[in-house]
Amino acid sequence: MLRPPYFSLRATIGAVFATSCILMTPAALAGIPEAQTFLQQGQHAQALEQVERVLSSNGKDRQARFLKGVILAEMNKLDEAANVFIKLSEEAPELPEPYNNLAVIYAQQKQYDKAKVALEMAIRTHPSYAVAHENLGDLYAKLARQAYDRALQIDAANPTAQTKLNLIRDIISVSSRPGASKAPEKNVIVQTGSTVTASSTAKPPASAAQSSAATTPVKPTASVSAPAAVTTKPATTASAPAVTASTAKPAKPEPVAEPKDETKAIRSAVLAWASAWSGKEIKNYLGAYAKDFDVPEGKSRSAWEKERTDRVGKPGSIKVSLSDIDINVVGEKATVRFKQNYSSSSFSSSSGKTLIMVQRNGRWQIQQERIGR
Repeated sequence: MLRPPYFSLRATIGAVFATSCILMTPAALAGIPEAQTFLQQGQHAQALEQVERVLSSNGKDRQARFLKGVILAEMNKLDEAANVFIKLSEEAPELPEPYNNLAVIYAQQKQYDKAKVALEMAIRTHPSYAVAHENLGDLYAKLARQAYDRALQIDAANPTAQTKLNLIRDIISVSSRPGASKAPEKNVIVQTGSTVTASSTAKPPASAAQSSAATTPVKPTASVSAPAAVTTKPATTASAPAVTASTAKPAKPEPVAEPKDETKAIRSAVLAWASAWSGKEIKNYLGAYAKDFDVPEGKSRSAWEKERTDRVGKPGSIKVSLSDIDINVVGEKATVRFKQNYSSSSFSSSSGKTLIMVQRNGRWQIQQERIGR
């Protein structure tokens, strides 16, 4: 877990990524958890060596590349690490973790504007990604402290700026006490084509500079208003009745249109796709894919459709069932993760799968499909 020396953004060291369809050797499969163990022990050179072994078997493996970026950052090779996360975010823009770790590196380089943009991208792709929200709050706290310091340099007698600066320092003091550190990330690896699943908990090394870190977003306190002016009126003038908080009627808020919930429509589209696959309804099955579907392995759309038609249409029954469906919608794009159970007369499997879906002419269709959640 990355710990910038001046304030603490939290990096993700483990995430679930789809790998390429090339199956790895058993030695390569073992390399990822071994690399993570070395990383947690602070043995960065050994961790990097293990990852490079994995990448020598499959240079496109995103899990290994992601971990390599973390290791390089821990070795303070920030530019190399940033390049790794930039390439991952370009290849899989729907994943929040590369954006988050890129923001940590930018913050460490004091490129706060870039860090802010990267964190906003992470949140845009995954609105429920708590780590990115927390890091964005930390970043705002850091920027606020700098601004208040600057205000006091210009006007040392500014009591408001001093009060706010003291508030941030109090928050920093609380967050740096023993037991106030952030919860570790759960690290999960899922390797395509294998039933091996490794999980561990990463414990970040302590940093002496964390005492100056802004770790909690600042919540504004109630503002201090100037006392109301008191005026006197002649005794002969009838005063208007006072309006108290208990008698005043608040204005009714304007009704706000609720955003349309597309979750049900997306779920229905995914289940219809699985049903068409199970029923060997080739036309409906292929119709579930968008015209700009990212055909795997660089094949043409026509070649891919012919291959799928031959496989789905061959003799024998097929059963496809989905469970643990998770849907994340951002505008007209959605990421759908689920567990897929497939069985036929000659083969059966159970694995995680992710679909990137887009809304086209009122229909949700598959734009990208990959193994792994």
